[in-house]
Amino acid sequence: EAEETKTMSMLAAAKAVLAPRGTVRAAINMSNILLVTNRADPAQPGGVAPDMAAALADALGAKLQLVPYENPGALADSAGAGEWDVGLIGAEPARAAIIGFSAPYAEIEATYLVRPGVPFHTAAQVDTEGVRVASSRRSAYTLWLEDNLRAAQLVQTEEPGAEGSWDLFQDRELEALAGLRSFLTGKAAELPGSRLLDDRFTSIQQAIGTPRGDAAACDAAVAFLDSFVADAKSSGLVANLLAKHGVEGKLSV
Repeated sequence: EAEETKTMSMLAAAKAVLAPRGTVRAAINMSNILLVTNRADPAQPGGVAPDMAAALADALGAKLQLVPYENPGALADSAGAGEWDVGLIGAEPARAAIIGFSAPYAEIEATYLVRPGVPFHTAAQVDTEGVRVASSRRSAYTLWLEDNLRAAQLVQTEEPGAEGSWDLFQDRELEALAGLRSFLTGKAAELPGSRLLDDRFTSIQQAIGTPRGDAAACDAAVAFLDSFVADAKSSGLVANLLAKHGVEGKLSV
């Protein structure tokens, strides 16, 4: 009975932050092609991320309103604007200052595609003097590269977008293109002789975040989100969603 009371109070504390008006406003990153696989109706996107948001709303006993954003940078920028209650986005340290994140519910590999004639076979070799790496501005993997590349030059797109990074890579004949493995696999087929590296330079931790306002309230909300994510993974919900949307093998749980 004491445990049940504790669970109920945890739910009430989380609901006060995550669904204060009885509706969870869930921010969705529309540019993540693995987590948002149906964009036919931009107002009602489909995929793993929207389904996770729906499951969270159910767990809170709340309604759901999806709030789509064109890219993760725009989603993160709006954290303090009161536009959303939870955001499904890559948990990067640069974002953690303004967003409290749950444990990850899935991971996506980020690696490099190298131009024909470039001799590299591992991600570590790409970080070499004279190497230029094309990357999509403000993506989670670009934030990681900003902090971790030591010798190679990071060349970012003017606006966020993976397709823009491909254009940059091609137009300027850069040595390497950074991106999510699934995106780069498709591009490798368009550039005969290019090589998709077998290893990765990082894994994007896909998590559920909430804007950092009151510290204690945010901590209570994140504790609930951690519990929800742990249940979603252990129950097989996440694995089932990956299968439902045809992205198993492209993300890991």
